[in-house]
Amino acid sequence: MEEKILNTKKNGMPVMLLCILLYVAAILGIVFGGINLDKGRMIGLAMFIPGIVWVLLGWIPFCGLKVLKPQEALVLTLFGKYIGTLKGEGFYFVNPFCTGVNPAAATKLSQSGDVDNSQQGLLGVLSNANGANAAAAVQAAENGKKISLKIMTLSNSRQKINDCLGNPIEIGIAVMWRVVDTAKAVFNVDNYKEYLSLQCDTALRNIVRIYPYDVAPGVDTTGDGIADEGSLRGSSETVAQRIRDEIQSKVSDAGIEILEARITYLAYAPEIAAVMLQRQQASAIIDARKMIVDGAVGMVEMALDRLSERGTVQLDEERKAAMVSNLLVVLCGNKDAQPVVNSGSLY
Repeated sequence: MEEKILNTKKNGMPVMLLCILLYVAAILGIVFGGINLDKGRMIGLAMFIPGIVWVLLGWIPFCGLKVLKPQEALVLTLFGKYIGTLKGEGFYFVNPFCTGVNPAAATKLSQSGDVDNSQQGLLGVLSNANGANAAAAVQAAENGKKISLKIMTLSNSRQKINDCLGNPIEIGIAVMWRVVDTAKAVFNVDNYKEYLSLQCDTALRNIVRIYPYDVAPGVDTTGDGIADEGSLRGSSETVAQRIRDEIQSKVSDAGIEILEARITYLAYAPEIAAVMLQRQQASAIIDARKMIVDGAVGMVEMALDRLSERGTVQLDEERKAAMVSNLLVVLCGNKDAQPVVNSGSLY
């Protein structure tokens, strides 16, 4: 299904003014025709009958008037056949028997941009004219069939998914999208909003299962057979881009463009969150201890080298070992060292 843009239909204002003038002429024709009918003149009949016909049926052309705001579109069908799409702001006139189609008009997702189409539109000003109430009702129904072309944000509920190591995590994403082909959106899928929501959930699951929550050894996240350091927490930009590409590959047939996908929430599932926190704390403590020990060894080596270079004290191997032990205890201890003064011999 290819989209056909109707660019030559922006003549709604002249048609509306013409129809209003015809209503005025019909009312005058009925009045003057009725006067001449009493006098038995044929001209009265010629004015009276067309006036009655137009008053009864003149509201039909009003049904062909369509008003579009910026970033709106209306897909039109005529007796079940797709005839084209109105795009761009303007006042249009089309075949009065055309109907707008939007199967997702009543669908409300957890997203921005769902349009509230409760207004009656421009033809509401004609509600005082005879037969215009029906036209205004038709126009209000058409407003509900309009398709928004604005950029919208879809934020589905958080999902619980197992990462590549089997750890359950909770993750949520926000997807920026818009409709670029109205014909595909309306006719290729049953409901393009629900279709997009479902594809976002499935794409999220497919990508998250490839990555660990945190960096893990021996895990290949790129599919090249080489272990890498990819993770959900550390490679959020890469993960988001892969999710966006995965969704786009699924919704192209629905005339939808995915502009961006972002991770909005990421955490371990509640049942393992406490254990994983202890694991992270233990890992942090080990890393800190390694740094402390490396620094302490460097300081001990520096102290021994300085004493040896300046000849301040001559130490044998046993005294060096004792000094190294004391310095490491002082530098690596959790508490402040308590000095012990030796007033006698070292031996």
